[in-house]
Amino acid sequence: MARDTTKRSELVADELRQVLGALTRRLRAESATHQISLSEQTVLRRLHELGPSTTAALARAELVKPQSMGATLATLEEGGFVARSADATDARCRNVSITPEGRRILAEGRAARQNWLALAIAEKLDGEQQRTLLAALDLLRRVVGS
Repeated sequence: MARDTTKRSELVADELRQVLGALTRRLRAESATHQISLSEQTVLRRLHELGPSTTAALARAELVKPQSMGATLATLEEGGFVARSADATDARCRNVSITPEGRRILAEGRAARQNWLALAIAEKLDGEQQRTLLAALDLLRRVVGS
């Protein structure tokens, strides 16, 4: 019995990973018309949610080299999506913060992904299937512990 449960959970994990990968790629494609890359979106989202940060702190959080983060931030700054300013407590440090334009582009990408997903659910799933999907989300939350 335990072996069957283990095999089933491995099968579910494999299928779930594949479906989530496909969903992630599709959602990325929906916001591909926007001007920024996935890594740039991630940095903007972090700055939006957590507030100003240094290049080094962002690099640590995203597990990239400071030079790579510096290049990402330079591109975002050139586009007007982030701004750098001197740190009030340490003149050697520069803080990076999201600009109103950065918030706008982030919101546009989020809206495009949300709209596509809501439309796909409405068009491809009937009411009962939507309720089943909603119940499955509760199960997924249990799996990830949130």
